[in-house]
Order: sequence, then structure tokens, then C-alpha cells
Amino acid sequence: MPATTHAVELALLAARAASDKLAHDIVAFDVSERLALADVFLLCSASNDRQVGAIVDEIVDRLAVAGAKPYRREGEVDNRWVLLDYGDLVIHVQHTEEREFYALERLWRDCPEIPIPEAVLVGGASSPGDARPTGVDL
Repeated sequence: MPATTHAVELALLAARAASDKLAHDIVAFDVSERLALADVFLLCSASNDRQVGAIVDEIVDRLAVAGAKPYRREGEVDNRWVLLDYGDLVIHVQHTEEREFYALERLWRDCPEIPIPEAVLVGGASSPGDARPTGVDL
């Protein structure tokens, strides 16, 4: 069974928040067929520790407005790799060096990638043809 619509919508909202704080290499995977604990993994990178923290704060704030709160937050002491667990959605915000070293994409390369609309990634206004999730204001 593919990822739930709700998990995908939250992932796109989190991707937009990360993009607005200048995260790069944002990618989402539908891991629902391989894991029982989550439907979507969202990965993004930042070039320094302060930016990792800013991205995490923005994601948490935006998802809170949508009514979602993380069940668990890990890694905020060093801000090198922060994990936010929202149940169906798990978000990894990594310093660029950790992202390259651990290469989580390799672990999930067999899982379908969830397309993230360009308007979400650049933080710009959407054009009429952009795919938008329903029920979540990006």
C-alpha cells in the first residue's frame, strides 16, 4: 500500500519549509512498502549547524500550524543530523558532510521517490499547472 495522502501532504509542507530556509538536496521517499514504522522519509541538507537548526525550527513551526507535532526529536544538541519523527513521516535534516557520509539515499534507492513540485523547492509562487497537495496550505 502506498504512502498515505496525509503523510505526503505533510512531507510537501515540510519540504517547502526547508526550502524557505535554504535547505538543498530535498528528496522524499515512499518507504511504506519496506517499513512498518513510517510511510515517508524526507531528507534535506544544510551547509552549517546553525542552518540545520533554522530548518528544523521552521519545519516544526509549519507542521504545528497544520496540526502535527513530532513524537520525537533527536540530534539537536550538535545540529549535525536532526531527526523529526511524525509517525507516518520521518524527516532527516543533515549537515552536508553527514549527508554525504551516511548517504541515506543509498538505503532507500529501491523505494519510489515522491515528486516534489518545483514551486515547493524554490519557495516561489505556484503556477496553475503545479501539483499541490490538497488540504495543506503550502
